Amino acid sequence: MASLGAGCYNDNLQDMYPGGSGNCNLDSVKFGTVIQPIMNQSCALSGCHDAATAMYGINLSSYAGVQAIAADGRLVSTTTHANGVSPMPKNMDKLDDCKLSQIQKWVAAGAPNN
Repeated sequence: MASLGAGCYNDNLQDMYPGGSGNCNLDSVKFGTVIQPIMNQSCALSGCHDAATAMYGINLSSYAGVQAIAADGRLVSTTTHANGVSPMPKNMDKLDDCKLSQIQKWVAAGAPNN
């Protein structure tokens, strides 16, 4: 995956979980209530992977776009900053452990449109 020239917003763990990260819910990870909000806050932003910009042909503002990169392994590999891929969000810290776990659980469940 090619790299982006500008960084996109990344949530700060302390801002998201002021009392600590122990509030991570992995029981009900759904696209509409968990995954799409993560994409909207961290990826599908103006100048990044929103519908208007769709950097490198990747639009993460809809289920179809997110599912496509989930299916080919790029969603997990780029968000976990795996070796050999362009880490996302570009020029930003990795997503917090809770969000990464939620993404991984959703992908492992077959990336359903729920």
